[in-house]
Amino acid sequence: MKLGKNGWIFLGLTFALSWGLCAAAYAGGLRAGDKLFPFLGVAMMFMPLLAAVISVALSRGAVPLREALALRFRVGPANFLLSWLLFPAAVLLALGIGLALPGISYDPAMEDLVARLSKGLPPDQVAAVRASVSAAPIPPVFIAFFQGLLAGLSINALAAFGEEAGWRGLLFRELKGSSFFGGSLFAGLVWGLWHAPLILQGHNYPEHPVAGVFMMIAWCALLSPIFYYIRARTGSVAAAAVAHGTLNGVGGVAMMPLRGGSDLTVGFTGLAGFIAIALLLLALYVLDRSSGRRIMAKNFGEAGE
Repeated sequence: MKLGKNGWIFLGLTFALSWGLCAAAYAGGLRAGDKLFPFLGVAMMFMPLLAAVISVALSRGAVPLREALALRFRVGPANFLLSWLLFPAAVLLALGIGLALPGISYDPAMEDLVARLSKGLPPDQVAAVRASVSAAPIPPVFIAFFQGLLAGLSINALAAFGEEAGWRGLLFRELKGSSFFGGSLFAGLVWGLWHAPLILQGHNYPEHPVAGVFMMIAWCALLSPIFYYIRARTGSVAAAAVAHGTLNGVGGVAMMPLRGGSDLTVGFTGLAGFIAIALLLLALYVLDRSSGRRIMAKNFGEAGE
């Protein structure tokens, strides 16, 4: 793994800005479950972008910002569909894998989800949530899935751009001398660790916040080669932002209609998701091996190792 001085500056700034923001918020009493907590997560997503811009400025224009962050928006129809639909397919696969795990069953009433969402609510409001789920003319899981697809092209992509401009923009460029898998693994590990302040507050793994930190690091390390493949194939951080935003939009579907299990086993960030991502990586390697080699050679100067 090769990372230049500007890459280390970017990482230092990203962690300082992001973890400093979380420390200030927690010192002010903000906790998971508060109405403003989601805004902390969104604000944190823009810290890699800010760090990347500062890093480029400190390099005194050695590389134009547009080039350094891969600010390219024309990627072609095939690459656009790949960026938009790849992770939704993986989420549906994770849902199927979750159903196959021991002790997991399909529950159209989504009792487990309702129980999680209703913690702390009075009984009448819990009853209202259950009634709204049962009265929905279309199963809520379908509504959530298609809403996530649309959000992935709009507001979610905008928020995800803050992360992608750093992780798959500047850091991708700074790791160019590394092997594809070496560089993407390193990027995935630091990307996963970067989430730690939110995970410790119960984000993604509310039942296991400490174990969740290690799960998130491993999950991001496994996910990172797919994001790097999208970035390398399209030459665009915008495509990676669409992929990231759509993943955030539809990811919850992998857990919504399931009864049983825990946040470590079901869902796209649980064991089912790990298996789905591994299968997706294998499928990309088998189905796109020849063009994948050309992409890796162009971006990393390697033969796709």
